[in-house]
Amino acid sequence: MDKPKIYRICVEGRVHESWVDRLGGMRVSIDNGQEKVVTVLEGQLRDQAALSGVLNTLYELHLPVISVDCLEDSEETQEP
Repeated sequence: MDKPKIYRICVEGRVHESWVDRLGGMRVSIDNGQEKVVTVLEGQLRDQAALSGVLNTLYELHLPVISVDCLEDSEETQEP
């Protein structure tokens, strides 16, 4: 976990886009298609410490985490 990876994190509730800086610059989108409002954060995090920081911020906002998915290594870490 010492290389950048792309993550998708889903939380119950709404995260305002003004929190992007505290969330590692991840893209914020809102999914209103379910019974509850779900915020989807997606983007590259440099290492496990950065992932932990994002999860701690979500905890401080009292937002229940639904899922955390590692989508793939970032393009920077993939070999040609």
